[in-house]
Amino acid sequence: MTKIQITRRDALAGAGAVALASVATGASAATTRLRFHTFYGTEIDPILDKFKDTVKEKSGGDLRITVFHGGELVASDQLLDAAKNGSIDIAHGHGGYWSGQVDVGNIEAGLPGGWTSLDEARNFFDSEPVDALLKAAYEEAGVVYLGKGYGHDYDLLTKEPVTSLADLQTRKIRATSNVAKVLEHFDIPTVYMPAGELYIGLSTGVIDGVIYGGPIEYEQLKLNETATHYTRLNMLMPGWTETFLANPDKWNGLSDEHKTIMEEAIAQFGQDITDWLAAGNQSVVDKGDVFEFSTLPEADSNALTVAAQDVWQEEAARSERNAELIDLLVGNAKAQGRL
Repeated sequence: MTKIQITRRDALAGAGAVALASVATGASAATTRLRFHTFYGTEIDPILDKFKDTVKEKSGGDLRITVFHGGELVASDQLLDAAKNGSIDIAHGHGGYWSGQVDVGNIEAGLPGGWTSLDEARNFFDSEPVDALLKAAYEEAGVVYLGKGYGHDYDLLTKEPVTSLADLQTRKIRATSNVAKVLEHFDIPTVYMPAGELYIGLSTGVIDGVIYGGPIEYEQLKLNETATHYTRLNMLMPGWTETFLANPDKWNGLSDEHKTIMEEAIAQFGQDITDWLAAGNQSVVDKGDVFEFSTLPEADSNALTVAAQDVWQEEAARSERNAELIDLLVGNAKAQGRL
């Protein structure tokens, strides 16, 4: 009798353990963890923390975000491949990183003359035809396009004042390849050098100016010690856009409710980065003694957009989809009175 009771007691204990294990397994299964890889470093950790907390709160704890910073798991130019093969679940990058894999990459990242305000850029990318082209391009590349984020200022810093494009014809300007092609139309000499060499380049006279970023970037690089004249070009604002991509299997495995939570949280995350960049740039302006600010004449700014058409058409020639996207970009520039 005793033996039977012990056996029954063991059986009940075993059943309880199985039940508890099932509950624990169920709780674990209900929690979906998403690996989110940004190209930014730890400087945006407060924004990332808010993003993670929002997703967790809105999902009742069912969605959890694990963040990886720029270069932590994969190099930034590998973010698309990582999202495609499932090494990460959501990528936060820049179309220029993968322009060799996705035809629209350079265009959506930002071409010279593409847009001159945040509102203009947002309206362009939020339009149905542009959104449809980007979704199709990234689906073809094996990932899910989730939307855009926006950078901020991207202007000219020089050692001497600039009142017109003609002033730059006797000065050597650091610029990326597409911007250099535009400046060449005005006989402005250009050279490329990485950010880490800009201070030495300016201080030694190798270059006379740079087109790299906004006031906050220039101050962080201490370029204000060698050049103090900041000229708003109205050539490209925001100077870059950011792109969010997801692994198809992971994304399609989410419920509609969880997809909505993620879409809204990612949109807010992107806005928070833009606001952070804007606040940083404004903080430099407010100091009043870091840079002297001026604006290129409107006619010269419009001339930059006209000169950029060769660059635009080079991108258009890459594919039929690019040609469609460039046609939309041209239509927008005409509607804004810049072409």
